[in-house]
Amino acid sequence: MIVRMFAGLVAAFLMCSAVHAQQSAPGSRLDDIVKRGTLRVGMTGDYKPFTSLDKTTQKFTGFDVDMAEALGKALGVKVEYVQTAWPKLMKDFEADQFDIAMGGVSITFDRQKKGLFSTPIMREGKTPIARCADVGKYQTLADIDKKGTRVIVNPGGTNERFARANIKDAEINVFPDNTVIFDEIAKGNADLMMTDASETRFQQKQHPGVLCAVHPDKPFDFSEKAYWLQRDVALKAFVDQWLHVSMEDGSFGKIYAAWFD
Repeated sequence: MIVRMFAGLVAAFLMCSAVHAQQSAPGSRLDDIVKRGTLRVGMTGDYKPFTSLDKTTQKFTGFDVDMAEALGKALGVKVEYVQTAWPKLMKDFEADQFDIAMGGVSITFDRQKKGLFSTPIMREGKTPIARCADVGKYQTLADIDKKGTRVIVNPGGTNERFARANIKDAEINVFPDNTVIFDEIAKGNADLMMTDASETRFQQKQHPGVLCAVHPDKPFDFSEKAYWLQRDVALKAFVDQWLHVSMEDGSFGKIYAAWFD
């Protein structure tokens, strides 16, 4: 009799504890986004074709803008864009200025420490872009890392990090405006830039016959692009499933073709 009473008390205690834990557990960020009715997306606006900000209209356009709108539709919420910049992307992320960072964001261990990454959306790697007449001069890092070579980089992101890790003798010049940085190469103010292969292909199209991507199919390193999420497993699960469906039903491919093909 005593044993049965004790067992009953234990069962009641465990049930009460489970109910209390369920009631006191904080809601997920996914729940907050749906309840709020908006998805806050951090973007730099200076990385075509992923994201571009029109300073006159303050409107974002680009591949990841279209993807953000598709994600908002899947969530049933509006998309609110929050402008950030590569040098302060980490700081803004940690300050919870946005729920997700999009716009050509590369996966890094430092970023992984602070949040979660979605399923990768693109395989990447750093490769040079130079004036077409100079492509043969910059095939390897050894070719580039010579005194007299002028390497241009945008500040605060993986491009600058890669250049400083691999360039010791060549000159590294930091240029603040990533929207016109490739014009500096075209004008002869710099010799090359090492950036993601997808960007070199895009900029080659924007400067036909002037700038050429250097072996974009064989970049110097390996990296992937993904969406950087605040640390919430429910939100990551939703975004991963949305990406999976998008890639399977062709909607991802249509958006990709509109910007990269």
